Amino acid sequence: MTTPILRRAVPADTHRLADIGRETFVDTFGTLYPPADLSAYLQSAYDPGATRAGLEDPAQASWLLEDATGRALGYATAGPCGLPHAEAGPGALELKRIYLRRSVQGGGLGGVLFDAVMTWVAAQSPPDVWIGVWSENFGAQRFYARRGFQKVGEYGFHVGNTIDREFILRRRPAF
Repeated sequence: MTTPILRRAVPADTHRLADIGRETFVDTFGTLYPPADLSAYLQSAYDPGATRAGLEDPAQASWLLEDATGRALGYATAGPCGLPHAEAGPGALELKRIYLRRSVQGGGLGGVLFDAVMTWVAAQSPPDVWIGVWSENFGAQRFYARRGFQKVGEYGFHVGNTIDREFILRRRPAF
């Protein structure tokens, strides 16, 4: 594969981000949920209107990774922390998503997206960086642990009527 192109996502990328978000969520987690729960979650989490609003929000940032033909390979989004943790106070930022197509996972592109997010985060000078990770996503947990994140809590993550056990991870800034 040729070297992917990383760029900041813009509102014109709304449908591309929503589509790849749905695709990668279904590829990774789709078999875990009853169809009605999965459908409700996908409609809410990857709604084009909400995706566009996030891309237009100056407090958030997203990056799109494309191949040489312009095909979206993955994306990452960061913004104000919305995790339910008492210490996630004002100014804290959350790495909300790093999604890669299954065909390109394991080749270092997650690190490329992570580095783009952390460069933006460092410029914001947050007190902490947070992320929520499914308790059974051991690969993601190892990925974030290698990058300085530590488990500091848990919460219930709703996918329709299903509630998953989610870990809250935090990284103190080393900026």
